[in-house]
Amino acid sequence: MDFEYDTIVIGAGLSGLSCAVQLHENGLRVLVVDAADAVGGRVRTDSHDGFLMDRGFQVFTDSYTTASKFLDLESLQLNKFLPGALVWKEGAMREVMDVFRSPLSLFKTAFGPVGNLRDKWLVGKLRAHVLSIDESEIWDSEDISTNQFLKDFGFSKEMIDDFFRGFYGGIFLEPELATSARMFQFTFRKFAQGNACLPAEGMEAIPRQLASRLPADCIRLGTKAVSIEENSVVFENKTLTAKSIVCAADSNTAAQLTGQPTSKEWRQTSCLYFSADQPPFSESLILLKGDRAGVINSVCVPSSISSSYAPAGKCLVSVSIVGDAAAQANLQETAEKELLDWFGDAVSTWTHLKTYRIPHALPSVRPSERSTTALSGSLFLCGDHTTNPSIDGAIRSGLSAATSILSAHGK
Repeated sequence: MDFEYDTIVIGAGLSGLSCAVQLHENGLRVLVVDAADAVGGRVRTDSHDGFLMDRGFQVFTDSYTTASKFLDLESLQLNKFLPGALVWKEGAMREVMDVFRSPLSLFKTAFGPVGNLRDKWLVGKLRAHVLSIDESEIWDSEDISTNQFLKDFGFSKEMIDDFFRGFYGGIFLEPELATSARMFQFTFRKFAQGNACLPAEGMEAIPRQLASRLPADCIRLGTKAVSIEENSVVFENKTLTAKSIVCAADSNTAAQLTGQPTSKEWRQTSCLYFSADQPPFSESLILLKGDRAGVINSVCVPSSISSSYAPAGKCLVSVSIVGDAAAQANLQETAEKELLDWFGDAVSTWTHLKTYRIPHALPSVRPSERSTTALSGSLFLCGDHTTNPSIDGAIRSGLSAATSILSAHGK
């Protein structure tokens, strides 16, 4: 049988693009299709009146093993957060820094009110632990929830509630910390090894860079796959054939196309953007809710990290809400009331730019969840739902699928 392509990749997110780039650069005829109007999947950035607004608060970590090797980090012009966070505690913003990389903050962090001295010693112990073992050992470690892991490690309830629930609840998009402790240790290790960053042109610069490594005719946008059959993909008005097919869509779409059941839950978030004349705080850090009540989990000023996120004379403020609270009605009104309580009357001068409600922001990673990647000899599955919900996991899954296909081609 004559095939039109060696491989058709369904989905132009990080996984699909990474897979396609690897196959193309090894000489295979590849086609990437996506129903969206641009590449990126869930990693997208909108430009409006000089502001860059990522669709949901996202960061890139420059210590990602696979992504750092596969991407050209220099051309992304990464701008770094400081290693730590601000936490609301006892009516004030308190710094909690990585004192190993910010030694001048040792006294302020050690004797600050977020956690007790034992908690701070345990942070150092945990840091030493995750850095002393191979990354593969993390994924083979005891599979319990992050919340249980932190309790077992000895952290106080106050430290878990004031810091971990805000910081890692913001990463996992669930404040209960039900996410697998393996994922927690992985992210803790990455933050200990490197920096959270924002590309100068927004997070979408990452998938755009991958797409630039493919010929223009390799990517067809606005093209929705209807079903997958043996060695073919059915679209609304045509059918295309290939020796192998990679389904790099999200877990729900992949289940519909492949006929495979999906057990993945989704984590949701809402992100509100505001224009301000002055930043609510000057530090290049994220601000966590700490001991404050309310729906807001964290506040960030992306333009303080990368000035390209806002036009001259303006600041971009990002407000993140995670978990069930992200779905409530009147979110803007509720958030603005809380922001007034946080930062005072200056908030009344802010201009609301946009609210992103993202019900399918991240696939969950609960203890004991597993995913399969090879569905048959010619059909492969990739995406962060098959590895872990991170940029590194997404790229790694795409490269893994490409490796299997290249092996079948004798390359």
